[in-house]
Amino acid sequence: MRKGLFKSKPKTPADLVRQTRDVLVYLDTAGPKRDDKLAELNKLVRELKSVLYGNSESEPVPEACAQLTQEIFRANTFRLLIICLPKLNLERQQVHSRLIASDYLEANLDLMDLLISGYEDLDIALHYGGMLRECIRHQSIAKHVLESEHLKKFFDYIQLPHFDVAADAAATFKELLTRHKSTVAEFLSKNYDWFFEEYNSKLLESENYITRRQGVKLLGDMLLDRSNSAVMVRYVSSKDNLRILMNLLRESSKGIQIEAFHVFKLFAANQNKPPDIVGILIANRSKLLRLFGGFKIDKEDEQFEADKAQVVKEIAELEPRDQR
Repeated sequence: MRKGLFKSKPKTPADLVRQTRDVLVYLDTAGPKRDDKLAELNKLVRELKSVLYGNSESEPVPEACAQLTQEIFRANTFRLLIICLPKLNLERQQVHSRLIASDYLEANLDLMDLLISGYEDLDIALHYGGMLRECIRHQSIAKHVLESEHLKKFFDYIQLPHFDVAADAAATFKELLTRHKSTVAEFLSKNYDWFFEEYNSKLLESENYITRRQGVKLLGDMLLDRSNSAVMVRYVSSKDNLRILMNLLRESSKGIQIEAFHVFKLFAANQNKPPDIVGILIANRSKLLRLFGGFKIDKEDEQFEADKAQVVKEIAELEPRDQR
């Protein structure tokens, strides 16, 4: 008898997805043999992963990966998986970004709303956060999230008392505001007033040290990006923003001071400073020069020293301007 004569025929990607969908439907309706079905689902997930990532015996086959991805989105199994995820005990896996995934997500944008609200459930927050970041790698999806009402929720998610969830939300927030340059620039220009009002009050003036530090670092990343030059000029023309940054410069934390300096230098370098900005800098000139005189970082950094010297020069040479 030939070895393997009665070996079961390998399942096709379509078979795997169909069986997975059947089990998910069953679990969604909370049938009586839930434990049996969960065991079956875990086995199917291992097989799905084997197709996508390969195993100890074989490398993944691109054609099979493509077919599997197509079937998952065609049969709406992806939606069902997201809905059922809170009930499951699955390992966290990265989702492969493909054009087909982008098309599916664009046609099912409400799934983003579902993923974002996942931050409110500790059991699924990290799973949903990882999936959300994979989804917003697609520019059209990131644009949808930026323009949705859900974006405002991130100012609260970042300050959740559970450190892992808050850090994950902060990572997603940073991805949204730095990855797709043109989309971010357009969003910040259109939503400048409410966005920076929330940003200043909830992040830069937060009582939480980590929130303030992350907030001022991300602000520097945004304002120093050339794509956001118009937004940067607007930000550094505000005396209220200047006061916030000067308060951050006075913090005892060296980390916050350094990040605040990278934003403050933009106020100093602005060649078209409004008169009220000039007035504040002159009124605080001696304190600022004294602060920068003893301002050092742990390792030698020529760029930092050059920036500091330029800021000191700008402030020292300031002359009052007429308030018109």
